[in-house]
Amino acid sequence: MLDAIVWFFKNIGLAFYHFGYAVTHPQLWLDWSDKEAVMRFVYFGGSSEFFFVVFTAFLVLTGVGLWRNSVMWGAVRVLEGFANTVGRTIAWAGLIMVVQQIIIVFIQRIFARPDIVLGFGIPLEYDISWYAEELKLYNAAIVALCCTYTFVQGGHVRVDLVYSAVRFRTKRVIDMLGSLLFMMPAAVLIWLYGWFFLWRHLIVPKPSASDTLERLLLKSRAMRWNVETIGFSPNGFNGYFLFKVLLVAFAGMIFVHAVAFFYRSYLEWKEGEASANKYLDKDSLGAGEDAYEGTH
Repeated sequence: MLDAIVWFFKNIGLAFYHFGYAVTHPQLWLDWSDKEAVMRFVYFGGSSEFFFVVFTAFLVLTGVGLWRNSVMWGAVRVLEGFANTVGRTIAWAGLIMVVQQIIIVFIQRIFARPDIVLGFGIPLEYDISWYAEELKLYNAAIVALCCTYTFVQGGHVRVDLVYSAVRFRTKRVIDMLGSLLFMMPAAVLIWLYGWFFLWRHLIVPKPSASDTLERLLLKSRAMRWNVETIGFSPNGFNGYFLFKVLLVAFAGMIFVHAVAFFYRSYLEWKEGEASANKYLDKDSLGAGEDAYEGTH
């Protein structure tokens, strides 16, 4: 038990060194013309060192925020603004899905063409089935990248068996515990799974979560890019590695928003009901009784 406690605080202390070393030696992990740099990037993205760098940054920001609440409110506004910006941008993929589906049906039924050609000179030419399967990517992008946006907007379904019956500050305590005990651990687990799942479909030899840095550096001698391009049909969409990228992005955004939600819950608990939804940027549907999404 004592060894685990010492290990924990030792890694928090080493986080400052690891972060400083990574920033001052970017060529060791960002110069992807070097195979060893690629393997270092793969290793550290799912390593305990990276976790403690992120965790320590959270502790430092939280400590500063407890000292000066304006800093914590600033973090809330930035992180929620990030979620809103990404969500509002990616939401346009829904329109693209509809338009592309209409074009697919139109080309198939009216012109009886097996492919769609876009552009001039060197056009983008793919089979109809490629565009049809690509619609899944738009749908996945909306699900993965609009999740935190929907959270900010209050659009997720909540089962209020206890929550709705308790007082304002008790709700904020529940929200804080939910952020720390559920959102953050779940995001970390998805990240660790998704990170190596992604890289196993990008390079060979395939990296493993159990590989040490030394083991991955040895594998780098035989490393080559092997990006997944196999579709569900012979002429289908061949960018399925992008779904793995979305899984990692989803986990990262969930973790970041868990921090924002924890900070907001703490500040509203401290300041009382007067601060409820302070600085919250909700999308307006215009003047009327039900002016905001997620409130009805």
